[in-house]
Amino acid sequence: MLKIEGLNVFYGAIQALNEVNLEVNQGEVVSIIGSNGAGKSTLLRAISGLVRPRTGSIEFEGQDLLSISADKIVKAGISQTPEGRRIFTNMSVLENLQLGAFTRKDGDIQKDMDRFLDRFPRVRERLKQNAGTMSGGEQQMLAMCRALMSRPRLLLLDEPSMGLAPNLVAEIFSVIKDLHAEGTTILLVEQNAVRALEVADRAYVLETGNIVLSDTGKALLTNPKVKEAYLGG
Repeated sequence: MLKIEGLNVFYGAIQALNEVNLEVNQGEVVSIIGSNGAGKSTLLRAISGLVRPRTGSIEFEGQDLLSISADKIVKAGISQTPEGRRIFTNMSVLENLQLGAFTRKDGDIQKDMDRFLDRFPRVRERLKQNAGTMSGGEQQMLAMCRALMSRPRLLLLDEPSMGLAPNLVAEIFSVIKDLHAEGTTILLVEQNAVRALEVADRAYVLETGNIVLSDTGKALLTNPKVKEAYLGG
């Protein structure tokens, strides 16, 4: 579904990604783990068209993503829940969800909204509320629900557990497992390496802009190098 080859991204003179190669197959959860500054969010931003690589290629279902704008990438079937959630805090919860479906012209938007709100009951309870008054966990649920409203074929999740209490982290990853079971294809960037590898079919380890390891999630959970660097030994 997604194929990345030889991706090099720079911020000025600083290289953020170096010859990155990555694939995501339909129906998979693929996790990317790594420390702060490894380039994980940059990779998702490149896929979404928010940063442009100097060299390399990104193809989604055979379509060259580097030749189209970020809004057309959403229309092509990719939606992202960004790091820090980035909800529209001065708008209502309902308005945030409606904006998630802005590229759609079909008649199933309300049906999808009802389905996603059944999955996120806390979001349903706050539809008329100003989104900026929600708790961090509720805002993360809103951000995920908003991303799903575009009916993506590939969902990009950037640090969905960041800053959340353990019970909310468990809830977020329960939703990810459910989406996976339903066949949603997910590319997950996550600092909580244990959680990320537990839900992953396959995973990549990114260090200072370089892919240094790739394997199944189960295999990386028991890999000595990964255990020492990311899993507390």
